[in-house]
Amino acid sequence: MKTFKELRLIGPVQRALAEENYETPTPIQAQTIPAALEGRDVLGSAQTGTGKTAAFSLPILNRLGQHPRKARPNRPQVLILAPTRELAIQIEESISTYGRHLKVRRTSVFGGVSQIRQVRTLNRGVHILVATPGRLLDLMNQGHIDLADLDVFVLDEADRMLDMGFLPDLRRIISKLPEKRQSLFFSATLPPKIVELTETLLTDPVKVDVAPKARSVDQIEQRILHVDRSRKQAILQKILGEDDVDRAIVFTKTKRGANMVAEKLMRNGVRATAIHGNKSQSARQRALEAFRKRRVQVLVATDVAARGIDIDGISHVVNYDMPIEPEAYVHRIGRTGRAGAEGIALSFCTSAERRELRAIEQLIGHKVPVCPDHPQSAAGDERPPAGSRPRRGGSRPRRPGQRPQRRRDGEGRSDSPAQGPEGQNRRRRRPRRKGQRRNEGAGQTG
Repeated sequence: MKTFKELRLIGPVQRALAEENYETPTPIQAQTIPAALEGRDVLGSAQTGTGKTAAFSLPILNRLGQHPRKARPNRPQVLILAPTRELAIQIEESISTYGRHLKVRRTSVFGGVSQIRQVRTLNRGVHILVATPGRLLDLMNQGHIDLADLDVFVLDEADRMLDMGFLPDLRRIISKLPEKRQSLFFSATLPPKIVELTETLLTDPVKVDVAPKARSVDQIEQRILHVDRSRKQAILQKILGEDDVDRAIVFTKTKRGANMVAEKLMRNGVRATAIHGNKSQSARQRALEAFRKRRVQVLVATDVAARGIDIDGISHVVNYDMPIEPEAYVHRIGRTGRAGAEGIALSFCTSAERRELRAIEQLIGHKVPVCPDHPQSAAGDERPPAGSRPRRGGSRPRRPGQRPQRRRDGEGRSDSPAQGPEGQNRRRRRPRRKGQRRNEGAGQTG
C-alpha cells in the first residue's frame, strides 16, 4: 500500500486526510487498515509514534460513515480504551480531525475531573466513546453506560494498562462486551499476560508486528551519563542550555522529584513545568498546552506521561532517573524521534541504578554508549562531592597535629571520661564503697 488514496476509505475521510497532508501510510497503518475495513479482528504490535491511532480510527470512521445510525443515549457503538487521560484526550482529538466531515458524535471519559459533564454528554448519545478503565467501570456501575449496542471495541496500549495494574478492570469490561463485535488490539510489546488476554478477546485475528520486540527507535541517538546523584541537577542544567536543545522532556521516578526538578530549573532561568498523577486534569492539560505551544521549553514528567504525549519536535528526552521497569525506557525515549525525525535520549545513571541499566540493555539487545561530551559521565565508582557529609559511622580526615574528636552522643554530652570541673557527666561509674546504696550520692559533688 503506497498512498492513502489506494485505501478503500469513503470520500469524507479521504478529504480530511488530504487536508492534513497525509499521503503515505505508516507500516502499521498499511497492514492493519485493510483488514479492519473487512471487519476482521486485528492484533497490532508496534512501537509508540508509529501511527497506531490512525490505524484504528480511520476504519472506525469509515464504518460509521458507510452505515450511519443515530446515536442512542448511553449506548455507544464504538468503545476505545486507553490507559491514561492524556492519551484518551489525544485519541478523541485525532478522531475529531479525521472525522471532521462526518456527522459522528464522540466524547472521552476519564478520572480526575467531575463526571457531571461527561454524564450529560453520554445522555445525549455518542457514536464513539474513548475511556480510561476506572472511570468507564464507575459510569457502567452507575447505569450511565450500556455496551449492548457496541459494534467495535479497541484496546490501545494494552501492555501499559498491564503495567498500571488495570488487568482486573479489563477483564470486567471484556465480560460486558457483546459477543458479536469487531475487536482491535494494539500494544507496543506482547508479554505473556497480554497474549493470554488476546486469546479471550480476539477471534481469528490478523496479526501485524511491524517492529522487533522491545527494540528502541532506530532514529534516536541514545547515550548514558554515569553521574553522582548530587550532580544530576547541575548536569541537567548544562545540557538544557546547549544550542541543539529545542524542546525536552525530563523523566523522573517520583512526583515529588518532578516538582523539585522543575522548580530548580525555573529558578535558574529555564522555562519548565511538571506533569504527573497528583496534578489535576486541568493543570495537566495546561502544562501540555504550554509545552505544545512552546511557552515552556522543558516538560518534567513521571511515567504517567510516557505514552500520553504525542507532540512533534521534541529534540531531547532526558531520563533524570532510570526507570524501574526496562520496558518504560523504550516508551520514554519514544517521545522523541517521532514520525521519522531524529532525536536524542540521554540517561543519568548513578552507581545505585546500574542494575536498571543492565536490564534495559538486555531488553533492547545492545549496550547504550557512554556520552563522550560530558566528563562528568566517566564510568567508574562514584565519589562523594567535595564538602559532602560523610556516611554514618565514618570520620572526617584529621588535619596535621589535630587531636582526634570524640563522637557526640545526645545534646552537650560526649563519650569522653569527664566533662566540666566537677566531672558530673562521667560515663564510667565509680566503684561503690562497701555498704553504699546504688543511687546514694547521685548528682552530688566531692
